Amino acid sequence: MKTVFVTVGSTRFDELIESVTSSEATQVLKFRGYERLVLQVGKGSLLPDADSCAHLSVEAFRFKDSIAEDMKQADLVISHAGAGSCLEALGAGKPLLVVVNDKLMDNHQLELARQLHMDHHLLYCTSL
Repeated sequence: MKTVFVTVGSTRFDELIESVTSSEATQVLKFRGYERLVLQVGKGSLLPDADSCAHLSVEAFRFKDSIAEDMKQADLVISHAGAGSCLEALGAGKPLLVVVNDKLMDNHQLELARQLHMDHHLLYCTSL
């Protein structure tokens, strides 16, 4: 089953979870052949249930000891721009789309995402 794994790390990034579970986003993912959406939602207030997306099978959790298996099983990773999450996805050899959480204090995520993009490792965006 073609899978998208979304991770927000240990922070709160409800905007990313809201965006990726929107009807528009799930329709696009379904059109591209994805059938399953696995969400690591961290400290956010959203924890979508299995029936939250009409177009995809959904699994959601806050934290695990390791997300390595989730990354390994994914065909696409969508992540916040935390260094650990980016490096883990790239180390797993997965296509990576990074969404910069510009609500964090010093915008270090933008610097990291921009550099990794310039080095042809990922695609990124700064707003949802």
